Amino acid sequence: MPNSRAFRKVRQNPWRFLMTVLKAFKANQGLLLAGALAYYILLSIIPLLTFLLLMLSRIADEDALLATLSRYLSLVIPGAWEVILAQVRSFLQHREVASWFVLVTMLFFSSLAFTVLENAMSIIFVHRVKKSARPLFVSLLLPYLYILLLGLGFLLMTVIAGLLQSLSDDQIVLLGKGWSLDRFSVVLLYLAGVFGLILVLASVYLVLPPSGRITPRHAFVGAVAVGLLWEVIRHALIWYFSTLSLVSVVYGSLATTVIGLLSLEIASILFLLGAQVIAEYERLGTGEKADEPLRT
Repeated sequence: MPNSRAFRKVRQNPWRFLMTVLKAFKANQGLLLAGALAYYILLSIIPLLTFLLLMLSRIADEDALLATLSRYLSLVIPGAWEVILAQVRSFLQHREVASWFVLVTMLFFSSLAFTVLENAMSIIFVHRVKKSARPLFVSLLLPYLYILLLGLGFLLMTVIAGLLQSLSDDQIVLLGKGWSLDRFSVVLLYLAGVFGLILVLASVYLVLPPSGRITPRHAFVGAVAVGLLWEVIRHALIWYFSTLSLVSVVYGSLATTVIGLLSLEIASILFLLGAQVIAEYERLGTGEKADEPLRT
């Protein structure tokens, strides 16, 4: 809030607040946490996406789901999303091999990234953990509940994308001239993708920190800042990988994996930095001093 104690302190000395955030991020071994999170996201993403599409394709058109998936993958993993999409598409084409055992295994691997993310949040929000830790059964169920919510959100975005794409076939007439809505629908699809990503980030900031809930205003502002900054960095990564990068020369057939892991690590650093900003802002509001990092 503009008149809150924390806001006044940040406004009086923003540089000091920034240094406090970076110092706490370093003390919490933020780069190591981001690396672990990126690894587990890369490990989980194909099982997660395949599981969601296998379930959602029973009630929605598969091509529409894949189109939505391609848009979101290009927003999250620039330079490597085509390979992931091709692998998911290949599995869907051979879905007869997906027994219940395979589906349960996929669901398990899909939850790994959420578990690591919750652990990272516990380290960053250590002041909350010291007051009241999250019950064990909640921590066990939370990844699967979040997968369910992601599936519902993915289905909703597919419906919205279908409605927006239907605009491309229409046109409006102004002053006797017809204007196609094709470009307008493309822009709306892009904005809808970015907004959907921001909503996912905000929901993670709201739900995963232990002991209580983050203020919705803080979660949404943090998600917007991280989402927009990631968009800038994402375009820079696309340009770098397509012009200057020597990854394919150095790593050969492993280049796609390296590019995907690098993109996810940069995104994880931004995301965890956003969480660290929220945590330090909370401490300012309560007058608490920075805690010692939680050792694992």
